Amino acid sequence: MHRILVYPNQKHHSRPHLQAWEKDYISRGRLWGGAVVDLPAVPEGSLVLELGCGDGKTLVALPGGCRVVALDVSSKALRLARSVRADAAFIQADAGCLPLRDSSFDAVFAFHVASHLLADARRALAAEAARVLKPGGRLFFRDFSDRDMRAGGGVEVEPATFRRGSGIFTHYFTEDEAVALFCGLRLASVGTHCWKMRIKGEDHLRAEVQAAFLKS
Repeated sequence: MHRILVYPNQKHHSRPHLQAWEKDYISRGRLWGGAVVDLPAVPEGSLVLELGCGDGKTLVALPGGCRVVALDVSSKALRLARSVRADAAFIQADAGCLPLRDSSFDAVFAFHVASHLLADARRALAAEAARVLKPGGRLFFRDFSDRDMRAGGGVEVEPATFRRGSGIFTHYFTEDEAVALFCGLRLASVGTHCWKMRIKGEDHLRAEVQAAFLKS
């Protein structure tokens, strides 16, 4: 089992979020249920980076033939993730200041991580993700849409970004905004996946922006 590499001396764009996420993982344990569906295909042998791996929901779904590096700001989340994907390498660091070489990864997954950052930190994450991708490498993005049932809940701290009681921020994206965020990469596809969630006998809309980008 790989140890967790810690980079504590970085400039943490997301420092308030680190404290909120760590507290949430410590008090609640695993936060994410269900399974990742329709995961983009990654060729066997690819070196893959997951930004904001959380407790390992996406890691479990990644093909066993990939070499995986998983990164998160929460030490508790990384310990949970390591328990479900022991063959991955784990790094505790800020996604906006990656301790990784230029042009080193075949694929980067950024699922439900950019949304939990403020605007300047989202831009830093996007720039760093582009930097560490190899030419020809792909970035896969997923985050909740501004059409999602939870959009607008909490205190608005920036446009379309809300803070809930836990202290965690969530930003709700439009497709155009997701494309603009990763403007340093070439757009391969973008769309919004919608489904219904039934709560107390009523259907509620869930909506997720999904995009793929290519580094030229």
